[in-house]
Amino acid sequence: MVETTAVVVIGGLPINKSVAKYLPHYDYVVAADSGLHSAIDLGLRVNLVIGDMDSVDPAVLVAAEINGVTVQRLPRDKDATDTELALLAAVAHGSRQIVLVTSGGGRLDHQLGVLSAMQHKALKDCEVSALWDTARIQLLRGPGLCTIHGKVGDVVGLIAQHGDATGVTTDGLKWALNEGTLEAHSSRGVSNELVATTATISLAHGQLFVIQPNALEA
Repeated sequence: MVETTAVVVIGGLPINKSVAKYLPHYDYVVAADSGLHSAIDLGLRVNLVIGDMDSVDPAVLVAAEINGVTVQRLPRDKDATDTELALLAAVAHGSRQIVLVTSGGGRLDHQLGVLSAMQHKALKDCEVSALWDTARIQLLRGPGLCTIHGKVGDVVGLIAQHGDATGVTTDGLKWALNEGTLEAHSSRGVSNELVATTATISLAHGQLFVIQPNALEA
């Protein structure tokens, strides 16, 4: 199976169209239900639309199908969200870099569900990130290293997931850590700042969301 880069687009508020210029070179695009509208607005070539189709415009869906887009219709009553199933479809296709795109907004449980789905065990060997309205989010799993870019003074948040994040070392952030621990359910990692245009975060054990709230143009 050839490894690919996938973009997974989900529904929400009207999409920030400037997001398109932040996308990596991609091979495969999955739209979750009404994420099809956002994908079209971004000018993406969609390969698969997946979901229960309760929020996508039927006419837009039919047009996509006529144009060769694969449509996978799922029952409304199921044990996973359309977003989770779209991410799993990207993995099944062979994608090892997955960028989720969303405008955010909508129900809080849906938004938390998106962050949870990004950490699905089936994605453990994938590089997972999100372009979330004006934010860039990277999921860092230990042992691992990520590099971020921005302007001096830009805000960066480091949020532990699923237990403590240990062996955290940063370079290029105002409040540096050297083999430090960011405890689960702690706000210690919120509101750090870049002191250089490039910074690195390394992690020995655990998981971190590395969040740049204003990395993208509005």
